Amino acid sequence: MAVFKYTGRDGKRKAVSGHVEAGSVYAVANQLIEDGITPIDIYQTDAIPTQATMQLGASQDIGESLGRWWQRINKVNVSLLDLIFLSRQMNTLLRAGVPIMSALRGLTDTTENKELVRVIKTVRDGLDAGLDFSSSLKRHPEVFPPLFISLVQVGENTGNLPEAFLQLSIYLEREKNTRDSIKQAVRYPMFVIFALVVALAIINLFVIPAFANVFSSLKAELPWATRILIATSKFTIAYWHYILMAVAGLVLVIRAYIGTPKGGFHWDRLKLKLPLVGSILYKATLGRLARSLAVTLRSGVPLVHGLSVVSGAVDNKYVGERVQMMREGVERGESLTRTATATGLFPSLVTQMLSVGEESGAVDEMLSEVAQFYEGEVDYELKNLSSAIEPILIAMLGGILLVVALGVFLPMWDLAAAARGG
Repeated sequence: MAVFKYTGRDGKRKAVSGHVEAGSVYAVANQLIEDGITPIDIYQTDAIPTQATMQLGASQDIGESLGRWWQRINKVNVSLLDLIFLSRQMNTLLRAGVPIMSALRGLTDTTENKELVRVIKTVRDGLDAGLDFSSSLKRHPEVFPPLFISLVQVGENTGNLPEAFLQLSIYLEREKNTRDSIKQAVRYPMFVIFALVVALAIINLFVIPAFANVFSSLKAELPWATRILIATSKFTIAYWHYILMAVAGLVLVIRAYIGTPKGGFHWDRLKLKLPLVGSILYKATLGRLARSLAVTLRSGVPLVHGLSVVSGAVDNKYVGERVQMMREGVERGESLTRTATATGLFPSLVTQMLSVGEESGAVDEMLSEVAQFYEGEVDYELKNLSSAIEPILIAMLGGILLVVALGVFLPMWDLAAAARGG
């Protein structure tokens, strides 16, 4: 029996680590999965560390931590596009009758993403050790989302893995198109805002001080706008490093708060109420919810389990909590329509369509209709987002130009008028 050190995440997604005596790495993985722990890293060590060996190996642990930190920095992430190609290739190979081990071996030769190649190899090793496909995928939660694993598991149980990968490829492709549309819509406003910030920094650090020296040499009384600009410029020049530190500290505090369960919940709820973009995020989230639930139900996932999976797939903790409320209501014997209405998350149109789907026994079809409706709404609002933001950006730019004009040119006009009068 050898001693293995492991790191992983428990059912609450908290990091855990420890040592286990077992005959192989795969035995450790099986034991951890049975205990509700998703293994991330397992490697053999000499012995279970005692207090003395922990003190002697402190420097080695620090070195290992630094090494893993460096690996994370240089790590190539697995993108949504990589998962789309993986799903398409697996669907094609399995439909052609290629055994799953041969299919995975072929993917390692054709996949360009090195991180995904490494993950596919460990998945194949897990299958060699006797694990089923979905259990091997569960060992990599940072790559495969819960919805991906659940559909693969259903495909295994029903003997229809090709169809599961086909549904995954369609779902992931639509998810990627939605994300790309949102990024494209906000790219122009973000660029304009960045340009405004840079322009303000240049004006405060270089332009205003030059005019301030001219005005001070003339010893003339300056208007209030000019005095405000000069005072702001002096403050920025004197305390710019403190300003940067304050901004960086504020960003870190906000990110740390959002990283907590309570903070993440409040932020995800606030995002849905933001002006201009809140409506888009709300409809995109509901579309993702309806699409993912339709895919799970169409693939044969039970409704209760499907709601649990979808609650983590919507990428919004506030909406995920409402979906969990729906799951609890369904477990109590309530209808899906009633539980959806009780959450207050869905408009009447959606609940009416769900009611029709329950009565006709075609909930997945109705959910697909809901998803198509919201995806169309998101596309329409994204196309008009630039038109809605442009007046705001123009007003901001006009306000900045007005302040600069009043602060810089007004005293120059006064001095010129005084010189002509003299």
